[in-house]
Order: sequence, then structure tokens, then C-alpha cells
Amino acid sequence: MINIHKVKTYSIKKRYSKVEIGDFAKAPAKGRSFAQFYKSLPYILKGKDFSAIVEAIVKAHKKKKAIIFMCGAHVIKCGLNPILIELLKRKIITCLALNGACAIHDFEIAFQGKTSEDVGENLKHGKFGMAKETADFINDAVNEGVLEGLGFGYALARKIASAKLPYKNLSLLYNAYKYKVPVCVHVAIGTDIIHQHVSFNGARTGEGSLRDFYQLTESIRTLNDGGVVLNCGSAVILPEVFLKALNLARNLGFKVKDFTSATFDMIYHYRPFQNVVSRPVESGGRGFYIIGHHEIMLPILAQAIIEKI
Repeated sequence: MINIHKVKTYSIKKRYSKVEIGDFAKAPAKGRSFAQFYKSLPYILKGKDFSAIVEAIVKAHKKKKAIIFMCGAHVIKCGLNPILIELLKRKIITCLALNGACAIHDFEIAFQGKTSEDVGENLKHGKFGMAKETADFINDAVNEGVLEGLGFGYALARKIASAKLPYKNLSLLYNAYKYKVPVCVHVAIGTDIIHQHVSFNGARTGEGSLRDFYQLTESIRTLNDGGVVLNCGSAVILPEVFLKALNLARNLGFKVKDFTSATFDMIYHYRPFQNVVSRPVESGGRGFYIIGHHEIMLPILAQAIIEKI
């Protein structure tokens, strides 16, 4: 039989506690500046992680280390181009990596100031993705630019820069080109609407995307000792591309460790966790996963970075 009277206890004052009041949130107050609001957030769990990501980006910027921003198309459709453009302008983002859908939505914003069709409705009639201007402009830009030795990203960015597009100042590709920030577009053949058109050339697109893969690898090799890589809203393509480019850099003899990686997304995904947050920093560094809507989290992240730089 157990004897409850023999239970051993100790003083709580000798016990380590994971939560203390010094890390608590501050009560809301009217008229606060953003800096005061940011300092009022709890330094606990994801609040602590968020702060660590901001500090890592600020330190990387000051040390002139790589800050690679990988972006899924939903980020653009959430109206966040002005946020990312400001980070490009300030050279906080040193390399921009997009999937093919990003390039499409980015062009349509530049072309007409709106994007994102009703897929379900247009699919009923075989009209999904069949907009002539989008396919012709992007495919022609890539076909021409790749022949001249450019990658997909800069081929399209150059075409946008030279064209009379009324909203090109809101284009990520154009601004990356304008501020001389490498922009890489990583395409999976058959995944994008422009692949359905006669203007699409698989060989040229593949060659341009391969050149961008090498450009991304070049940027990744400078992550060592303090760089940062962020994945926002890409569940498959960019986490897979990043892992291979990182491996290629290491295979070629470059030391790439002791950097910070983070994924921002609305739900948890396997590949972003494994290929961005976990595996790449096993030999040194830190990885974080922040869940929240892009249209709320990225403006807060960008403002927090700018306040500290």
C-alpha cells in the first residue's frame, strides 16, 4: 500500500519556472506608437520567437549578410506588395525567390491593378487561366530574355520595367530589378496557367528557371554565420527548391550554417517545417514556425524590422 504521508516536497522558490511576470504583455493603452505596441507584446512562446526573428534580420542587415525572402502567391493576393517593396528598397531583402504563380499575379497587378480570377466559375467553361495578355506578356518576356542569357526572374522583370504598365510601381519583379536585388522564379512545368498557351516554351522556361536556381544557390552560400531565410506562404515548391540549393552550395564546398530560418504561414505544413525550419539548421542555427494570416503578420514583421534598423 502507498503511504501518502511519505511524499517528498521542495520549495517552489528552488524550482525553475518557464513563465514569469517580466515576460507578460503590457495592458493596452490609447495613443501608443508602434514601437511601444511591439514592446508590449508578451515575450512568451511565439511572441518570443517573433522577437528572435526580428532581431536576426536586423543583425543580418547590419552585418550585410544574406536575407532571402521566399514568397508564395497568396502573399501577393493579400495585398502585401507595398510591404515587400519597402524591404527591397531598403536592401533588407537581398534575394527574392518566387514560384511561378507569384510572377503571374505580380504581372497582372502591374498590368491592370487587379488579379485573382474566379477559378471555379471559369473552370466550368474551360476559360480558367486563358487570359491572353497574361500568357503572351510573361511567355514572350521569358522566351526573349532567356535567349539573351537572363534567368526567368530578370527576363520578366526587365520586360515589365521597359513596358508602359500603369501600376508597375507595385510590382515586386520590377522593384527587385530597379533596386538591383536578385529575383528568382522557380517554375514547376504544368502548374501555372500560362503553360496552357501556345506562347509557352518549356525549354526556355526550364532554362530560365534553372539559371534562377543557380542564382538562389549563390545567395544561399552567403547565409553562413548570421544570414536569414524566410519562407512565406509556399507549402511545396520553394521549400523543396531551397533544400536542394542549400545542399548544392554545401556540396560545392561552401560553409553554410549558423543562420536563422523561419516560415510564416496560415497553417502548419510538413515541407516548410522540415525543409526550411528543421533540417537546414541541424548543423548550426535556429528555425522558427509562425502561424498567422499573412495580411496581419507580415506588416507587423516589416514594421518591427524597420523600427529597429
